[in-house]
Amino acid sequence: MLLLALDTATPAVTVALHDGAEVLAETAEVDARRHGELLLPAVHRTLETAGVELGAVTEIVVGVGPGPYTGLRVGLVTAGTFGAALNVPVHGLCTLDGIAYAAGRAGLTGPFVVATDARRKEVYWARYDDPLTRVTDPAVDHPADLTERPGVAGLPAVGAGALLYPDAFAHVPPGMPEHQSAGALASVAAGKLARGEELLPDRPLYLRRPDAQVPANYKVVTPK
Repeated sequence: MLLLALDTATPAVTVALHDGAEVLAETAEVDARRHGELLLPAVHRTLETAGVELGAVTEIVVGVGPGPYTGLRVGLVTAGTFGAALNVPVHGLCTLDGIAYAAGRAGLTGPFVVATDARRKEVYWARYDDPLTRVTDPAVDHPADLTERPGVAGLPAVGAGALLYPDAFAHVPPGMPEHQSAGALASVAAGKLARGEELLPDRPLYLRRPDAQVPANYKVVTPK
């Protein structure tokens, strides 16, 4: 197995290569406005560091979100294009699962919450019993709404969303990941594939409508 993993669902543009046993190379850069500009160079650097040609990749995994519309699409379209060009499978994986796994590698056991920034003063979040076991579907909510939710309120929380809203997430353990790691995403995917588990399709998990909308009463300028 040579698994190429990439994720653009958070401000981190991150790429990794995994051989089924370990991460061979990983690249990450945090810039919420330059996903399209940074992703392909990150793929190139990752493959170059590992000493692997793109044609040797046997499978691709991509973070499907939840995440903002534009950034998320960059990773999904790129993964789909690579998969079609190389004629290899493209798997999807919840972005929050990668962050949860990285939190486990940093020493967090469980239960806990992963929360990322959803903008509009909201967070994308899910609850985990342990770093590999998500027990709720990903959701989007105002942070304050989670402070009284049974089974969620008071739990340790990780991710950029938890750091952004300390009043709602009072217990953020030190040394935890803030953004996604493609190495963590690849490790989760490699483990699932080795156990014969089915991964998600490479379809975006938006949870809400995009910010950009067609104007309701725009002026027609084409001739009738």
